[in-house]
Amino acid sequence: METEYANRTFEDFCEIAEEFSLCMNDYLYVYDIPHDTYYISKRALQRFRMPANIFHDVAHTISTFTYSDDIPLLTEDMREVRSGRKNERNLEYRWLGLDGSPVWINVKGRILNSSDGTARLMIGCINEIGNRQKADNVSGLKGESSLEEHLKLLGSSFRDAMFLRIGIDDFKVINERHGSEYGNYVLRAVADCIRQCLNPMQSVYRIVSDEFLVLDLSGAGYDEMNRLYHNIRSAVDRVISEEQYKAIYTISAGLLSLKDLTTEDAQNYSQTMKFSEFALTEAKNRGKNQLYFYKPEDYNAFLRMRYLRSSLRKSLEENFNGFELFFQPIVVSTDGELFAAETLLRFHTQTGEYVPPMELVSILEESGLIIPVGKWIIQNALAMCKKCREKYPDFVISVNLSYIQLLKSPLYEDIAEALETAQMPPTCLIVELTESGHLENTPAVQNVWKKLKNLGVSIALDDFGTGYSNLINIGNLRPNIIKIDRSFTVKALRNDYEHELLIHIIKMVHRIGLNLVVEGIETHDELERINELNPDYIQGFYYSKPCPAEEFTQKYLAAEMVTEFQEGQIL
Repeated sequence: METEYANRTFEDFCEIAEEFSLCMNDYLYVYDIPHDTYYISKRALQRFRMPANIFHDVAHTISTFTYSDDIPLLTEDMREVRSGRKNERNLEYRWLGLDGSPVWINVKGRILNSSDGTARLMIGCINEIGNRQKADNVSGLKGESSLEEHLKLLGSSFRDAMFLRIGIDDFKVINERHGSEYGNYVLRAVADCIRQCLNPMQSVYRIVSDEFLVLDLSGAGYDEMNRLYHNIRSAVDRVISEEQYKAIYTISAGLLSLKDLTTEDAQNYSQTMKFSEFALTEAKNRGKNQLYFYKPEDYNAFLRMRYLRSSLRKSLEENFNGFELFFQPIVVSTDGELFAAETLLRFHTQTGEYVPPMELVSILEESGLIIPVGKWIIQNALAMCKKCREKYPDFVISVNLSYIQLLKSPLYEDIAEALETAQMPPTCLIVELTESGHLENTPAVQNVWKKLKNLGVSIALDDFGTGYSNLINIGNLRPNIIKIDRSFTVKALRNDYEHELLIHIIKMVHRIGLNLVVEGIETHDELERINELNPDYIQGFYYSKPCPAEEFTQKYLAAEMVTEFQEGQIL
Protein backbone atom coordinates (compact mmCIF):
# COMPACT_ATOMS: atom_id res chain seq x y z
CA MET A 1 0.00 0.00 0.00
CA GLU A 2 2.78 2.37 0.93
CA THR A 3 4.44 1.84 -2.44
CA GLU A 4 1.14 2.25 -4.27
CA TYR A 5 0.35 5.58 -2.57
CA ALA A 6 3.90 6.91 -2.19
CA ASN A 7 3.31 9.72 -4.67
CA ARG A 8 -0.06 10.74 -3.24
CA THR A 9 -0.03 14.13 -1.54
CA PHE A 10 -1.67 15.16 1.71
CA GLU A 11 -4.27 17.06 -0.33
CA ASP A 12 -5.03 13.93 -2.39
CA PHE A 13 -5.83 11.92 0.69
CA CYS A 14 -7.95 14.76 2.08
CA GLU A 15 -10.09 14.76 -1.08
CA ILE A 16 -10.49 11.00 -0.96
CA ALA A 17 -11.41 11.12 2.73
CA GLU A 18 -14.02 13.82 2.15
CA GLU A 19 -15.67 11.79 -0.61
CA PHE A 20 -15.83 8.66 1.51
CA SER A 21 -17.11 10.56 4.56
CA LEU A 22 -20.32 11.41 2.67
CA CYS A 23 -21.44 7.81 2.82
CA MET A 24 -20.50 6.87 6.41
CA ASN A 25 -21.20 7.93 9.99
CA ASP A 26 -17.55 7.97 11.06
CA TYR A 27 -15.14 10.88 10.73
CA LEU A 28 -12.08 10.27 8.54
CA TYR A 29 -8.81 12.06 9.24
CA VAL A 30 -5.40 12.53 7.63
CA TYR A 31 -2.40 13.72 9.64
CA ASP A 32 0.64 15.14 7.80
CA ILE A 33 3.27 14.37 10.41
CA PRO A 34 6.31 16.29 9.06
CA HIS A 35 4.24 19.46 8.49
CA ASP A 36 2.12 18.96 11.63
CA THR A 37 -1.11 19.50 9.69
CA TYR A 38 -4.40 17.73 10.41
CA TYR A 39 -7.52 17.17 8.31
CA ILE A 40 -10.85 15.74 9.51
CA SER A 41 -14.20 15.29 7.75
CA LYS A 42 -16.11 18.58 7.59
CA ARG A 43 -19.07 16.96 9.38
CA ALA A 44 -17.02 16.95 12.56
CA LEU A 45 -17.47 20.73 12.80
CA GLN A 46 -21.17 20.14 13.37
CA ARG A 47 -20.43 17.90 16.35
CA PHE A 48 -17.25 19.00 18.15
CA ARG A 49 -15.73 22.23 19.45
CA MET A 50 -12.90 22.31 16.91
CA PRO A 51 -11.79 25.57 15.25
CA ALA A 52 -11.70 24.17 11.68
CA ASN A 53 -11.50 20.87 9.86
CA ILE A 54 -7.90 21.64 8.79
CA PHE A 55 -5.45 22.96 11.39
CA HIS A 56 -1.78 23.06 12.45
CA ASP A 57 0.04 22.66 15.78
CA VAL A 58 -1.96 19.49 16.08
CA ALA A 59 -1.28 18.32 19.63
CA HIS A 60 -2.10 21.75 21.08
CA THR A 61 -5.13 22.36 18.87
CA ILE A 62 -6.71 18.99 19.59
CA SER A 63 -6.15 19.55 23.32
CA THR A 64 -8.41 22.63 23.14
CA PHE A 65 -11.41 20.43 22.40
CA THR A 66 -10.34 17.40 24.43
CA TYR A 67 -11.91 16.66 27.82
CA SER A 68 -9.42 18.00 30.41
CA ASP A 69 -8.93 14.65 32.22
CA ASP A 70 -7.88 13.00 28.95
CA ILE A 71 -5.31 15.58 27.78
CA PRO A 72 -2.33 13.69 29.31
CA LEU A 73 -3.40 10.55 27.42
CA LEU A 74 -3.71 12.53 24.17
CA THR A 75 -0.35 14.24 24.68
CA GLU A 76 1.47 10.95 25.17
CA ASP A 77 -0.26 9.38 22.17
CA MET A 78 0.66 12.28 19.87
CA ARG A 79 4.25 12.16 21.13
CA GLU A 80 4.52 8.51 20.13
CA VAL A 81 2.96 9.13 16.73
CA ARG A 82 5.35 11.98 15.89
CA SER A 83 8.39 10.04 17.10
CA GLY A 84 7.64 7.11 14.81
CA ARG A 85 7.38 4.65 17.72
CA LYS A 86 3.79 3.90 16.74
CA ASN A 87 2.74 2.35 13.41
CA GLU A 88 -0.89 1.92 14.36
CA ARG A 89 -3.25 3.86 16.58
CA ASN A 90 -6.21 2.66 18.64
CA LEU A 91 -7.20 5.09 21.34
CA GLU A 92 -10.37 5.83 23.33
CA TYR A 93 -10.81 9.21 24.96
CA ARG A 94 -13.22 12.17 25.06
CA TRP A 95 -13.70 15.22 22.90
CA LEU A 96 -15.93 18.15 23.78
CA GLY A 97 -19.22 18.41 21.90
CA LEU A 98 -20.62 21.74 20.75
CA ASP A 99 -22.58 21.97 24.01
CA GLY A 100 -19.45 21.37 26.07
CA SER A 101 -20.37 17.84 27.12
CA PRO A 102 -17.73 15.08 26.83
CA VAL A 103 -18.20 12.66 23.91
CA TRP A 104 -16.42 9.32 23.94
CA ILE A 105 -14.58 8.57 20.70
CA ASN A 106 -12.47 5.73 19.34
CA VAL A 107 -9.54 6.84 17.19
CA LYS A 108 -7.95 4.33 14.85
CA GLY A 109 -5.19 4.99 12.37
CA ARG A 110 -2.23 3.65 10.41
CA ILE A 111 1.11 5.21 9.51
CA LEU A 112 2.21 5.56 5.89
CA ASN A 113 5.98 5.92 5.58
CA SER A 114 8.05 7.89 3.09
CA SER A 115 10.48 6.10 0.77
CA ASP A 116 13.23 6.60 3.36
CA GLY A 117 11.15 4.85 6.00
CA THR A 118 10.20 7.93 8.04
CA ALA A 119 6.61 8.47 9.14
CA ARG A 120 4.82 10.66 6.58
CA LEU A 121 1.06 10.38 7.06
CA MET A 122 -1.34 8.84 9.49
CA ILE A 123 -4.72 7.96 8.01
CA GLY A 124 -7.64 6.70 10.02
CA CYS A 125 -11.18 7.08 11.25
CA ILE A 126 -12.91 8.33 14.39
CA ASN A 127 -16.24 7.02 15.64
CA GLU A 128 -18.43 7.93 18.56
CA ILE A 129 -18.46 4.93 20.80
CA GLY A 130 -22.00 5.63 21.91
CA ASN A 131 -23.26 5.42 18.35
CA ARG A 132 -22.08 1.85 18.20
CA GLN A 133 -24.43 0.77 20.98
CA LYS A 134 -27.29 -0.17 18.68
CA ALA A 135 -27.30 -3.71 20.05
CA ASP A 136 -25.42 -5.79 22.55
CA ASN A 137 -23.94 -9.10 21.45
CA VAL A 138 -23.47 -10.41 24.99
CA SER A 139 -27.05 -10.10 26.22
CA GLY A 140 -28.68 -10.19 22.80
CA LEU A 141 -30.57 -7.00 23.63
CA LYS A 142 -30.77 -3.67 21.89
CA GLY A 143 -28.55 -0.95 23.31
CA GLU A 144 -29.12 2.54 24.63
CA SER A 145 -29.01 4.30 21.28
CA SER A 146 -31.88 2.08 20.12
CA LEU A 147 -33.85 3.09 23.20
CA GLU A 148 -33.24 6.75 22.48
CA GLU A 149 -34.34 6.36 18.86
CA HIS A 150 -37.48 4.48 19.96
CA LEU A 151 -38.45 7.27 22.37
CA LYS A 152 -37.85 9.91 19.70
CA LEU A 153 -40.22 8.07 17.37
CA LEU A 154 -42.89 7.91 20.08
CA GLY A 155 -42.66 11.66 20.68
CA SER A 156 -45.04 12.93 23.36
CA SER A 157 -47.12 9.75 23.23
CA PHE A 158 -44.93 8.07 25.84
CA ARG A 159 -45.87 10.58 28.58
CA ASP A 160 -47.42 7.74 30.60
CA ALA A 161 -44.39 5.49 30.22
CA MET A 162 -42.46 3.95 33.07
CA PHE A 163 -38.74 3.20 33.26
CA LEU A 164 -37.64 0.24 35.35
CA ARG A 165 -33.85 0.44 35.55
CA ILE A 166 -32.33 -2.83 36.78
CA GLY A 167 -28.77 -3.40 37.93
CA ILE A 168 -26.92 -6.54 39.04
CA ASP A 169 -25.59 -5.95 42.54
CA ASP A 170 -21.81 -6.27 42.94
CA PHE A 171 -21.36 -7.49 39.38
CA LYS A 172 -17.67 -6.58 39.55
CA VAL A 173 -17.20 -9.22 42.25
CA ILE A 174 -18.65 -11.90 39.93
CA ASN A 175 -16.13 -11.02 37.22
CA GLU A 176 -13.27 -10.98 39.73
CA ARG A 177 -14.14 -14.33 41.30
CA HIS A 178 -15.37 -16.29 38.30
CA GLY A 179 -13.93 -14.52 35.27
CA SER A 180 -15.46 -12.38 32.57
CA GLU A 181 -16.78 -15.39 30.63
CA TYR A 182 -18.99 -16.40 33.54
CA GLY A 183 -19.86 -12.73 34.03
CA ASN A 184 -21.15 -12.68 30.45
CA TYR A 185 -23.21 -15.78 31.22
CA VAL A 186 -24.79 -13.96 34.18
CA LEU A 187 -25.61 -10.98 31.96
CA ARG A 188 -27.32 -13.26 29.44
CA ALA A 189 -29.18 -15.10 32.19
CA VAL A 190 -30.50 -11.89 33.76
CA ALA A 191 -31.47 -10.57 30.32
CA ASP A 192 -33.42 -13.78 29.67
CA CYS A 193 -35.10 -13.53 33.08
CA ILE A 194 -36.24 -9.99 32.30
CA ARG A 195 -37.50 -10.88 28.82
CA GLN A 196 -39.58 -13.82 29.98
CA CYS A 197 -41.42 -11.62 32.51
CA LEU A 198 -42.45 -8.86 30.08
CA ASN A 199 -45.77 -8.31 28.33
CA PRO A 200 -46.05 -7.21 24.66
CA MET A 201 -46.16 -3.52 25.68
CA GLN A 202 -42.86 -3.77 27.51
CA SER A 203 -39.36 -3.89 26.04
CA VAL A 204 -35.90 -4.19 27.54
CA TYR A 205 -32.55 -2.66 26.60
CA ARG A 206 -29.06 -3.14 27.94
CA ILE A 207 -27.94 0.34 28.98
CA VAL A 208 -24.41 0.08 30.32
CA SER A 209 -22.29 -2.69 31.80
CA ASP A 210 -24.57 -4.55 34.23
CA GLU A 211 -27.65 -2.36 33.84
CA PHE A 212 -30.88 -2.91 31.92
CA LEU A 213 -33.88 -0.70 31.32
CA VAL A 214 -37.44 -1.90 30.89
CA LEU A 215 -39.65 0.53 28.98
CA ASP A 216 -43.31 0.08 29.88
CA LEU A 217 -45.91 1.55 27.53
CA SER A 218 -48.85 -0.48 28.85
CA GLY A 219 -50.03 2.14 31.33
CA ALA A 220 -49.08 -0.08 34.26
CA GLY A 221 -49.21 1.43 37.72
CA TYR A 222 -46.78 1.17 40.61
CA ASP A 223 -48.30 -2.09 41.87
CA GLU A 224 -47.94 -3.81 38.50
CA MET A 225 -44.33 -2.62 38.11
CA ASN A 226 -43.58 -3.75 41.66
CA ARG A 227 -44.89 -7.22 40.76
CA LEU A 228 -42.79 -7.20 37.59
CA TYR A 229 -39.64 -6.47 39.58
CA HIS A 230 -40.36 -9.27 42.06
CA ASN A 231 -41.17 -11.69 39.21
CA ILE A 232 -37.81 -10.90 37.62
CA ARG A 233 -36.07 -11.33 40.97
CA SER A 234 -37.74 -14.71 41.46
CA ALA A 235 -36.66 -15.78 37.97
CA VAL A 236 -33.07 -14.78 38.77
CA ASP A 237 -33.22 -16.77 42.03
CA ARG A 238 -34.30 -19.87 40.07
CA VAL A 239 -31.33 -19.50 37.71
CA ILE A 240 -28.96 -19.23 40.67
CA SER A 241 -30.52 -22.37 42.19
CA GLU A 242 -30.24 -24.29 38.91
CA GLU A 243 -26.55 -23.31 38.76
CA GLN A 244 -26.07 -24.95 42.17
CA TYR A 245 -25.31 -21.54 43.68
CA LYS A 246 -22.02 -21.19 41.80
CA ALA A 247 -22.46 -17.46 42.22
CA ILE A 248 -25.03 -15.76 44.44
CA TYR A 249 -26.14 -12.35 43.22
CA THR A 250 -29.14 -10.06 43.51
CA ILE A 251 -30.73 -7.31 41.44
CA SER A 252 -31.74 -3.81 42.46
CA ALA A 253 -34.08 -1.57 40.50
CA GLY A 254 -35.23 2.02 40.31
CA LEU A 255 -38.71 2.84 39.01
CA LEU A 256 -39.36 6.14 37.26
CA SER A 257 -42.80 7.28 36.15
CA LEU A 258 -42.67 10.05 33.58
CA LYS A 259 -45.90 11.36 35.12
CA ASP A 260 -43.80 12.48 38.09
CA LEU A 261 -41.70 14.74 35.86
CA THR A 262 -42.36 18.10 34.32
CA THR A 263 -43.34 18.02 30.66
CA GLU A 264 -39.97 19.52 29.75
CA ASP A 265 -37.99 16.90 31.71
CA ALA A 266 -40.15 14.05 30.44
CA GLN A 267 -39.36 15.01 26.86
CA ASN A 268 -35.64 15.36 27.56
CA TYR A 269 -33.96 11.99 27.05
CA SER A 270 -30.81 12.92 29.00
CA GLN A 271 -32.87 14.10 31.96
CA THR A 272 -35.07 11.02 32.11
CA MET A 273 -32.02 8.75 31.97
CA LYS A 274 -30.38 10.80 34.72
CA PHE A 275 -33.45 10.36 36.93
CA SER A 276 -33.62 6.62 36.23
CA GLU A 277 -29.92 6.30 37.10
CA PHE A 278 -30.56 8.14 40.36
CA ALA A 279 -33.45 5.80 41.17
CA LEU A 280 -31.28 2.70 40.69
CA THR A 281 -28.45 4.22 42.71
CA GLU A 282 -30.88 4.95 45.56
CA ALA A 283 -32.04 1.33 45.55
CA LYS A 284 -28.42 0.20 45.90
CA ASN A 285 -27.63 2.81 48.55
CA ARG A 286 -30.61 1.66 50.61
CA GLY A 287 -29.31 -1.88 50.92
CA LYS A 288 -29.53 -3.48 47.44
CA ASN A 289 -31.86 -6.30 46.36
CA GLN A 290 -34.82 -3.93 46.44
CA LEU A 291 -36.99 -1.61 44.36
CA TYR A 292 -36.93 2.14 44.84
CA PHE A 293 -39.69 4.43 43.53
CA TYR A 294 -38.36 7.74 42.23
CA LYS A 295 -39.50 10.77 44.24
CA PRO A 296 -38.70 14.34 43.14
CA GLU A 297 -38.10 15.38 46.75
CA ASP A 298 -35.43 12.69 47.14
CA TYR A 299 -33.72 13.85 43.97
CA ASN A 300 -33.82 17.45 45.17
CA ALA A 301 -32.25 16.32 48.46
CA PHE A 302 -29.55 14.55 46.44
CA LEU A 303 -28.89 17.73 44.43
CA ARG A 304 -28.68 19.71 47.66
CA MET A 305 -26.20 17.23 49.08
CA ARG A 306 -24.12 17.43 45.91
CA TYR A 307 -24.24 21.23 46.02
CA LEU A 308 -23.13 21.27 49.64
CA ARG A 309 -20.24 18.89 48.94
CA SER A 310 -19.15 21.15 46.10
CA SER A 311 -19.49 24.24 48.29
CA LEU A 312 -17.41 22.64 51.03
CA ARG A 313 -14.66 21.64 48.61
CA LYS A 314 -14.64 25.12 47.12
CA SER A 315 -14.41 26.63 50.60
CA LEU A 316 -11.39 24.49 51.40
CA GLU A 317 -9.72 25.64 48.17
CA GLU A 318 -10.40 29.23 49.22
CA ASN A 319 -8.63 28.95 52.57
CA PHE A 320 -11.72 27.73 54.46
CA ASN A 321 -13.89 30.64 53.38
CA GLY A 322 -17.38 30.20 54.85
CA PHE A 323 -16.20 28.21 57.88
CA GLU A 324 -16.38 29.82 61.31
CA LEU A 325 -15.71 28.66 64.85
CA PHE A 326 -18.12 29.34 67.69
CA PHE A 327 -17.24 28.90 71.35
CA GLN A 328 -19.35 27.94 74.36
CA PRO A 329 -17.96 28.36 77.88
CA ILE A 330 -17.60 25.53 80.37
CA VAL A 331 -17.57 26.77 83.97
CA VAL A 332 -16.66 25.42 87.40
CA SER A 333 -19.88 24.31 89.06
CA THR A 334 -19.04 25.67 92.53
CA ASP A 335 -18.27 29.29 91.66
CA GLY A 336 -18.98 29.82 87.94
CA GLU A 337 -15.34 30.51 87.14
CA LEU A 338 -14.39 30.08 83.50
CA PHE A 339 -12.67 26.72 82.99
CA ALA A 340 -12.81 26.02 79.27
CA ALA A 341 -14.69 26.54 76.03
CA GLU A 342 -16.02 23.97 73.59
CA THR A 343 -15.20 24.70 69.95
CA LEU A 344 -18.15 24.34 67.58
CA LEU A 345 -18.05 24.46 63.79
CA ARG A 346 -20.38 26.62 61.69
CA PHE A 347 -20.61 27.01 57.92
CA HIS A 348 -22.31 29.26 55.36
CA THR A 349 -22.27 28.47 51.63
CA GLN A 350 -21.12 30.98 49.01
CA THR A 351 -24.77 32.02 48.62
CA GLY A 352 -25.11 32.68 52.34
CA GLU A 353 -27.07 29.53 53.19
CA TYR A 354 -26.49 28.30 56.73
CA VAL A 355 -25.87 24.57 57.05
CA PRO A 356 -27.05 23.07 60.37
CA PRO A 357 -24.21 21.48 62.39
CA MET A 358 -25.59 17.93 62.33
CA GLU A 359 -26.01 18.03 58.55
CA LEU A 360 -22.63 19.70 58.14
CA VAL A 361 -20.73 17.09 60.16
CA SER A 362 -22.52 14.25 58.36
CA ILE A 363 -21.47 15.58 54.94
CA LEU A 364 -17.91 16.23 56.09
CA GLU A 365 -17.62 12.68 57.44
CA GLU A 366 -19.20 11.07 54.39
CA SER A 367 -16.95 12.98 51.99
CA GLY A 368 -13.75 12.63 54.04
CA LEU A 369 -13.44 16.41 54.25
CA ILE A 370 -13.67 16.12 58.03
CA ILE A 371 -9.93 15.36 58.00
CA PRO A 372 -8.65 18.71 56.58
CA VAL A 373 -11.43 20.63 58.31
CA GLY A 374 -10.59 18.90 61.58
CA LYS A 375 -6.96 19.99 61.32
CA TRP A 376 -8.11 23.57 60.66
CA ILE A 377 -10.38 23.45 63.72
CA ILE A 378 -7.56 22.29 66.01
CA GLN A 379 -5.16 24.96 64.73
CA ASN A 380 -7.66 27.80 65.18
CA ALA A 381 -8.97 26.52 68.50
CA LEU A 382 -5.44 26.55 69.89
CA ALA A 383 -4.99 30.12 68.66
CA MET A 384 -8.16 31.05 70.58
CA CYS A 385 -6.89 29.24 73.66
CA LYS A 386 -3.61 31.14 73.51
CA LYS A 387 -5.50 34.43 73.48
CA CYS A 388 -7.70 33.42 76.41
CA ARG A 389 -4.71 32.32 78.48
CA GLU A 390 -3.50 35.90 78.56
CA LYS A 391 -6.29 36.48 81.10
CA TYR A 392 -6.98 32.92 82.32
CA PRO A 393 -3.61 31.10 82.57
CA ASP A 394 -5.26 27.72 83.18
CA PHE A 395 -7.86 28.06 80.42
CA VAL A 396 -8.30 24.98 78.22
CA ILE A 397 -9.99 24.50 74.85
CA SER A 398 -12.12 21.55 73.82
CA VAL A 399 -12.47 20.31 70.24
CA ASN A 400 -14.73 17.61 68.83
CA LEU A 401 -13.14 14.78 66.87
CA SER A 402 -14.77 12.51 64.38
CA TYR A 403 -14.28 8.78 64.41
CA ILE A 404 -13.24 9.19 60.74
CA GLN A 405 -10.28 11.27 61.89
CA LEU A 406 -9.23 8.49 64.23
CA LEU A 407 -9.27 5.84 61.55
CA LYS A 408 -8.16 7.67 58.42
CA SER A 409 -5.74 10.41 59.44
CA PRO A 410 -2.48 10.69 61.43
CA LEU A 411 -4.45 12.30 64.25
CA TYR A 412 -1.77 12.13 66.93
CA GLU A 413 0.84 13.66 64.62
CA ASP A 414 -1.58 16.40 63.52
CA ILE A 415 -2.36 17.37 67.12
CA ALA A 416 1.28 17.27 68.21
CA GLU A 417 2.28 19.43 65.25
CA ALA A 418 -0.52 21.94 65.92
CA LEU A 419 0.51 22.24 69.60
CA GLU A 420 4.12 22.82 68.62
CA THR A 421 3.20 25.41 65.99
CA ALA A 422 0.98 27.29 68.45
CA GLN A 423 3.61 26.92 71.18
CA MET A 424 0.97 25.65 73.57
CA PRO A 425 1.26 22.88 76.20
CA PRO A 426 -0.71 19.64 75.58
CA THR A 427 -2.55 20.20 78.85
CA CYS A 428 -4.44 23.10 77.26
CA LEU A 429 -6.35 20.76 74.95
CA ILE A 430 -9.36 18.51 75.50
CA VAL A 431 -10.48 16.26 72.65
CA GLU A 432 -14.03 14.98 72.49
CA LEU A 433 -15.15 12.19 70.26
CA THR A 434 -18.16 13.08 68.17
CA GLU A 435 -19.66 9.70 67.43
CA SER A 436 -21.44 9.10 64.13
CA GLY A 437 -22.33 5.57 65.20
CA HIS A 438 -20.50 3.85 68.01
CA LEU A 439 -17.06 3.55 69.51
CA GLU A 440 -15.11 0.48 68.53
CA ASN A 441 -12.48 -0.86 70.86
CA THR A 442 -9.91 -1.38 68.12
CA PRO A 443 -6.12 -1.36 68.54
CA ALA A 444 -5.97 1.74 66.34
CA VAL A 445 -8.35 3.70 68.57
CA GLN A 446 -6.66 2.45 71.74
CA ASN A 447 -3.25 3.44 70.38
CA VAL A 448 -4.29 7.00 69.50
CA TRP A 449 -5.97 7.55 72.87
CA LYS A 450 -2.95 6.20 74.72
CA LYS A 451 -0.47 8.38 72.82
CA LEU A 452 -2.60 11.51 73.29
CA LYS A 453 -2.96 10.88 77.04
CA ASN A 454 0.78 10.24 77.37
CA LEU A 455 1.37 13.52 75.57
CA GLY A 456 -0.77 15.31 78.14
CA VAL A 457 -3.96 15.90 76.14
CA SER A 458 -7.19 15.28 78.06
CA ILE A 459 -9.78 12.89 76.64
CA ALA A 460 -13.49 13.58 76.99
CA LEU A 461 -16.18 11.00 76.34
CA ASP A 462 -19.05 13.02 74.90
CA ASP A 463 -22.79 12.39 74.72
CA PHE A 464 -22.87 10.08 77.73
CA GLY A 465 -26.41 8.87 78.26
CA THR A 466 -27.53 9.08 74.62
CA GLY A 467 -27.16 5.39 73.94
CA TYR A 468 -23.78 5.57 72.24
CA SER A 469 -21.42 6.03 75.14
CA ASN A 470 -21.53 3.47 77.96
CA LEU A 471 -19.60 1.99 80.87
CA ILE A 472 -17.67 -0.34 78.55
CA ASN A 473 -16.33 2.66 76.66
CA ILE A 474 -15.18 4.21 79.94
CA GLY A 475 -13.27 1.05 80.77
CA ASN A 476 -11.78 0.68 77.30
CA LEU A 477 -10.80 4.28 76.59
CA ARG A 478 -9.95 5.50 80.09
CA PRO A 479 -11.08 9.11 79.47
CA ASN A 480 -10.28 12.04 81.75
CA ILE A 481 -13.70 13.68 81.46
CA ILE A 482 -17.28 12.43 81.07
CA LYS A 483 -19.84 14.76 79.49
CA ILE A 484 -23.50 14.16 80.32
CA ASP A 485 -25.70 14.97 77.34
CA ARG A 486 -28.59 17.43 77.84
CA SER A 487 -31.16 14.81 76.83
CA PHE A 488 -30.11 12.71 79.81
CA THR A 489 -29.90 15.78 82.05
CA VAL A 490 -33.51 16.74 81.25
CA LYS A 491 -34.70 13.22 82.06
CA ALA A 492 -32.84 13.32 85.38
CA LEU A 493 -34.53 16.62 86.29
CA ARG A 494 -38.01 15.29 85.51
CA ASN A 495 -37.88 11.65 86.51
CA ASP A 496 -36.98 10.19 89.90
CA TYR A 497 -35.47 7.04 88.42
CA GLU A 498 -33.25 8.96 85.99
CA HIS A 499 -32.35 11.41 88.76
CA GLU A 500 -31.19 8.59 91.01
CA LEU A 501 -29.28 7.07 88.13
CA LEU A 502 -27.46 10.36 87.48
CA ILE A 503 -26.51 10.56 91.19
CA HIS A 504 -24.88 7.13 90.99
CA ILE A 505 -23.14 7.96 87.68
CA ILE A 506 -21.58 11.11 89.16
CA LYS A 507 -20.45 9.21 92.27
CA MET A 508 -19.00 6.44 90.12
CA VAL A 509 -17.18 8.90 87.86
CA HIS A 510 -15.64 10.66 90.88
CA ARG A 511 -14.76 7.36 92.56
CA ILE A 512 -12.60 6.33 89.58
CA GLY A 513 -10.92 9.72 89.48
CA LEU A 514 -12.62 11.31 86.46
CA ASN A 515 -14.17 14.75 86.05
CA LEU A 516 -17.75 15.29 84.92
CA VAL A 517 -19.39 17.99 82.81
CA VAL A 518 -23.17 18.39 82.75
CA GLU A 519 -24.34 19.86 79.43
CA GLY A 520 -27.48 21.71 78.52
CA ILE A 521 -28.21 23.74 81.66
CA GLU A 522 -30.52 26.56 80.61
CA THR A 523 -32.24 27.95 83.70
CA HIS A 524 -31.30 28.96 87.25
CA ASP A 525 -33.58 26.27 88.63
CA GLU A 526 -31.84 23.59 86.57
CA LEU A 527 -28.47 24.88 87.74
CA GLU A 528 -29.40 24.71 91.41
CA ARG A 529 -30.84 21.21 91.16
CA ILE A 530 -27.87 19.88 89.20
CA ASN A 531 -25.35 21.51 91.54
CA GLU A 532 -26.87 19.51 94.40
CA LEU A 533 -25.33 16.43 92.69
CA ASN A 534 -21.81 17.92 92.80
CA PRO A 535 -20.75 17.83 89.15
CA ASP A 536 -17.36 19.34 88.37
CA TYR A 537 -18.33 21.60 85.47
CA ILE A 538 -21.44 23.11 83.88
CA GLN A 539 -22.11 23.93 80.21
CA GLY A 540 -25.27 25.41 78.76
CA PHE A 541 -27.32 28.38 77.60
CA TYR A 542 -27.67 29.60 81.20
CA TYR A 543 -24.12 30.89 80.98
CA SER A 544 -23.92 31.42 77.22
CA LYS A 545 -25.03 30.23 73.86
CA PRO A 546 -22.19 29.36 71.46
CA CYS A 547 -20.89 32.59 69.95
CA PRO A 548 -18.26 33.72 67.40
CA ALA A 549 -14.66 34.19 68.49
CA GLU A 550 -14.83 37.99 68.44
CA GLU A 551 -17.96 38.05 70.60
CA PHE A 552 -16.48 35.49 72.99
CA THR A 553 -13.30 37.51 73.55
CA GLN A 554 -15.22 40.77 73.90
CA LYS A 555 -17.57 39.35 76.52
CA TYR A 556 -15.41 36.99 78.50
CA LEU A 557 -11.95 38.48 78.39
CA ALA A 558 -12.89 41.96 79.54
CA ALA A 559 -12.10 42.58 83.24
CA GLU A 560 -15.57 43.83 84.05
CA MET A 561 -17.19 40.67 82.71
CA VAL A 562 -15.98 38.32 85.42
CA THR A 563 -18.79 39.06 87.90
CA GLU A 564 -21.46 39.00 85.22
CA PHE A 565 -20.17 35.75 83.91
CA GLN A 566 -20.26 34.12 87.31
CA GLU A 567 -23.81 35.23 87.84
CA GLY A 568 -24.97 33.73 84.60
CA GLN A 569 -26.21 36.99 83.15
CA ILE A 570 -24.41 36.83 79.83
CA LEU A 571 -26.55 36.37 76.73
